[in-house]
Amino acid sequence: MTVITEAPAPRDPREAPPSMVERMTLILDAFDGRAARLTLEEVACRARLPRSTVHRILDSLVKLNWVEHASFGYRLGRRALGIGGGDGGNAEVREAAAPLLHELHLQTGMVVHLSVLDGHEAVCLDKIGGRLAASIPSRVGGRVPAHSTASGKAMLAWLVPERVDELFGGRMNRITDQTISDLGVLHQELNRIRQRRGLAFERGESARGVACVGAAIRGHEGPVAGISLSGDARTAPIERVAPLVAEAAREITRTLFPELGGGRRAPQPAAPRQAETWSAEARARLLAVRGAGWI
Repeated sequence: MTVITEAPAPRDPREAPPSMVERMTLILDAFDGRAARLTLEEVACRARLPRSTVHRILDSLVKLNWVEHASFGYRLGRRALGIGGGDGGNAEVREAAAPLLHELHLQTGMVVHLSVLDGHEAVCLDKIGGRLAASIPSRVGGRVPAHSTASGKAMLAWLVPERVDELFGGRMNRITDQTISDLGVLHQELNRIRQRRGLAFERGESARGVACVGAAIRGHEGPVAGISLSGDARTAPIERVAPLVAEAAREITRTLFPELGGGRRAPQPAAPRQAETWSAEARARLLAVRGAGWI
């Protein structure tokens, strides 16, 4: 049985709160949870404010990262989700990723990172690496240009090209002589990542002597986070462990968004898994890009 509820009556313009802070609060209160996704009309209805007023204030909130705007409408942004949490609203991502990050480290012995996009930068949320961790110049809370890391590029690959242009513009900072410093070259690299079904590689782009493979955790409207494996560029089996990174990213996506991945996987008996889970032929089909090497 469908229950029809009467929408709140629009507020009389003469009764609209005179304070901008009050109006902003009404608009933010319209989102009844971190997962709420609302159209402009729904926000205006819930806040009981004129549509034009809501549209103007939402534009400002989007620019300041209090609200995000995507194809479906609006949702709370990282600032709103981070209030009181101290982690920018990423606790859920970290919790879902934690067991997979530990498993990747145990399977490969390499350094594992979990990161998120913040503008044109990648912010490290977690780092697991045992005694090898000190050999990789990264830290939890640290920031690097997203285009210089494998997980950063993996996340950028799932943004529309116009958004990538907005993020970088003239800010293509170079960390090493291998770092991409041209926007056109970056777009070519992101296209190769899409052809590899989301797997990104880098060698010496964020730190000399370090190689890395990464993949994005994807949500309803794009990348939510990225995971990566890093090691010595001379000895790390980057190509061989790439399928493990891809599968871990899919598993975290299934945990966070079961409706996108066909639901959670049934629990499996506790048994060690082999590091090499794909056949050589399947791996070659996944990673091969015509006319391009690994990078």
